[in-house]
Amino acid sequence: MNISLGRFSCSSLIMWIIFAGIALYFLYPPRERLKFGIDLVGGTYITLGVESDKAVRNELLAIANTLNRQLKRSDMPTPVSSKVEGNKIIMSFENQNSALDAQKEFGDDTDFLSRVDGQNLTITLTEDRTKAIEKWAVEGTVDVLRTRLNALGVEDISIARRGDKNIVVELPDVQDPARAKKMIGTPALLEFKLVEYISGRPAIASSKEELLDMVDGELPEGTAIYESKGRGERKEYYLLQDYSEVTGSHLQDAAASMSQQVGAPGWGVSFRLSREGGSRFAELTRQNIGRALAILVDGKVLSAPNISSEISTEGVITGRFTDKEAKELALMLKSGTFVAPVTFEEERRIGPSLGYESIKSGLLACLVGLGLLLIFSLFYYKLSGLFAFLALVYNLLLVLLILSWLKAALTLPGIAGMVLTTGMAIDCSILIYERIKELLAEGKPVRQAVKAGFSNAAVVILDGNITTFIVGIVLFKFGTGPLRGFAITMMIGIISTLVTGFFFLRSMFDCILAKKDVQNISI
Repeated sequence: MNISLGRFSCSSLIMWIIFAGIALYFLYPPRERLKFGIDLVGGTYITLGVESDKAVRNELLAIANTLNRQLKRSDMPTPVSSKVEGNKIIMSFENQNSALDAQKEFGDDTDFLSRVDGQNLTITLTEDRTKAIEKWAVEGTVDVLRTRLNALGVEDISIARRGDKNIVVELPDVQDPARAKKMIGTPALLEFKLVEYISGRPAIASSKEELLDMVDGELPEGTAIYESKGRGERKEYYLLQDYSEVTGSHLQDAAASMSQQVGAPGWGVSFRLSREGGSRFAELTRQNIGRALAILVDGKVLSAPNISSEISTEGVITGRFTDKEAKELALMLKSGTFVAPVTFEEERRIGPSLGYESIKSGLLACLVGLGLLLIFSLFYYKLSGLFAFLALVYNLLLVLLILSWLKAALTLPGIAGMVLTTGMAIDCSILIYERIKELLAEGKPVRQAVKAGFSNAAVVILDGNITTFIVGIVLFKFGTGPLRGFAITMMIGIISTLVTGFFFLRSMFDCILAKKDVQNISI
């Protein structure tokens, strides 16, 4: 029975050792497996320009579309043509009376002013509204970029507004700048637009020239030509409405999935719209059954299926995607659409902000600290002190493994958090050891003293670590940059401290005490 118990106790320690070997395998080489902050290894510095005037234009087009819907519902004449000039839109009607009626139907608003000049109705955004839209365009783009590039908040990617129309992005330790630029610069604008019909058939052609021939060389008002997103095969061109009733702004969720649609096997992106988007989509599809509806991403037509029935909030985007492309598109759509297009103004490499000597000094301080802890542990607790130091090393291994799994960037403040964790880990072992020594001094048997020492110290250890963990949550929630790096490593360190202190350290004692003749321990 004792032999079986001993084997069981030592097998627990063996499992911990095997896990350590697996962790080392996944962490090697550390330079490739771990992400480092821009303060340690430098990175790429990108300046983006936000075309906020496009956001103003989109707002004016939305106003014009709302007016058109109101006029149609009231059976009133709609504009013959519309054009945007700066912060105003000019809508031309058949006569002045129709323009006056439209102005009366639309009413007044604090965000814009309307006036009639002949047969033209001019709607001008106020200066305050124009500035608010331009500000929103930049801030909204910053939020989208944070979601795409810094979703967990631990990647140490700095995204900040600079000036009125610029955004600065700092990407640490970038291995593939082209892919990063692709993620940054992709608007991920999802749109659904009806295909125009000419002489009873959809306006789809194999070239722009052929499509222009179909309309006698002049595009109908409110339409534009869009091309398909080709993959080497022959492209197609579509005549579509210029304005989209349903866009990615109405998107609630998107995920890569295997398409089950007939004739469109393979990977696709399933999506779910908001209540407002679903209502618009249902109205759009209900009123246009039998017509072709083009699905566009960033101005390229992915597919144009015929509407066979009313569709509400859920659907699938198909386009002969690979699994990687479907997942990337889902991420882009889910992160949100840029309020306005962005342009790359500047790109350059930057070195580590701390410098080689600062990094070297910081790492040397960590190694010296570990060495002093080893000496203290061996001097004061002898063999048990070695166990405590091994638990500490295992603790650091777990922290690095979790950081690698989370793809979190290790910064110098993060290293400071790891150093603080080592002190707390030793404190955990000291609390257990001092309780064991007290019980041995009272004459308790070794096995009973060790068991009681771990269980009695647990309450005090948990109390101290939980309160520190709460501080870490507050720092992570309200802090930025270096504070977050410090907080994330500290919280991970607390979790690994509890795991190694209560389980790994205990397994070493259990393995030693599994022998029948053990009457004392070196502590």
